Amino acid sequence: MNRYQPEIECASEDRLRGLQSERLVRTVKHAYDNVAFYRRKMDEHKVKPADVKSMDDLPKLPFLCKDDLRDAYPYGFLAVPRSEVVRIQSTSGTTGKRVVAFYTQQDIDVWDECCARAIVAAGGGKDDVVHVCYGYGLFTGGPGLNGGSHKVGSMTLPMSSGNTERQIQFMCDLGSTILCCTPSYAAFLAEAILEQGMADRISLKAGIFGAEAWSEEMRRDIEDKLRIKAYDIYGLTEISGPGVSFECSEQTGMHINEDHFAAEIIDPATGETLPLGSKGELVFSCLSKAAFPLLRYRTRDICVLSRKACSCGRTLVKMSKLMGRSDDMLIIRGVNVFPSQIEAVLLKCGLPPNYQIIVDRVKYTDTFDVQVEMTPEMFSDTVRQVAARESELVSALRSMLGISPKVTLVTPRSIARSEGKAVRVVDKRTI
Repeated sequence: MNRYQPEIECASEDRLRGLQSERLVRTVKHAYDNVAFYRRKMDEHKVKPADVKSMDDLPKLPFLCKDDLRDAYPYGFLAVPRSEVVRIQSTSGTTGKRVVAFYTQQDIDVWDECCARAIVAAGGGKDDVVHVCYGYGLFTGGPGLNGGSHKVGSMTLPMSSGNTERQIQFMCDLGSTILCCTPSYAAFLAEAILEQGMADRISLKAGIFGAEAWSEEMRRDIEDKLRIKAYDIYGLTEISGPGVSFECSEQTGMHINEDHFAAEIIDPATGETLPLGSKGELVFSCLSKAAFPLLRYRTRDICVLSRKACSCGRTLVKMSKLMGRSDDMLIIRGVNVFPSQIEAVLLKCGLPPNYQIIVDRVKYTDTFDVQVEMTPEMFSDTVRQVAARESELVSALRSMLGISPKVTLVTPRSIARSEGKAVRVVDKRTI
């Protein structure tokens, strides 16, 4: 077992629980002593650090949400002197005030280790060429996989996003073997590679894709076009970045790095902790972070946790692929709608994963439009054939969602490609 498949990944549940308890006790005291928010909230809940003796006591702690972090911008949750901080990362701020996350050198080392585990789980090693075209800068994607690749000892191409021609050139010339980017950009690269007839010059064997939701249908489409195995990776800037959890070759969920992050599933409406195997909102507590030790952070992501034995040998708990978000789901005419449901229908119907959902409100009634790019072959169809395909999609979406959208097939490449996170939803009701 190499240094990036540490023994803890295959440890017994009791050993993992013991390590988590030890680290939780230390982190709770550190947060209480150094962050005013935790002192105030814990005092309000009549909880002292001494009351938290093991993981069994985790539910005693108050929840933390993104608004708390925004309200404390920029330094309110910093738990070490600024002289110990070596880096910051930040959320995009597209849904409100930015959240700034702080890192000590030890925090960076742990993050690199977590991302290294993800690369090794995808078959990576020191002989691989890791092609990182997540964004760099304040976004955590690029720095996270870059650090993980260095830790493994792979040759790292810090491409960042954009300039697709250069991406493909370096991919061919330098023999990239592992691609790291958003799934929507992987789909875009696959299109460009096939259009340019470069598929036979590509040496990719695996892709590590995250930062946005993607369906199993989209996974298989990318795998077929790029001739790779596509692995999911999960993380949040607030918790550290990518590498909080990662897929192994079994592709039945993402192993959570439990020695550093404790996961719970709660009822998003009541906050009640739910048993293993229940569908609910994912909550994380940091167990080894010094600068930004978040406790019981509500991610708003909906999933299921499982300890079913995995063929890879890892005993780390698995989280399912995300099933939506408790706050970001669309409620249209009283119906809960997740974009991933729409994507699954489109891909099953043989359409590319470039689409946009537009929701508006006219005279107190929600309008629900889905624009989908045609394939080049469909573009030559007659008006009647296009209308028939649109009708077919309306029926398939109504069957999936229980609500009928208006579907418009648009010309190829008329929907903007994304080199970062794809903008799938335009909700004009909030504008």
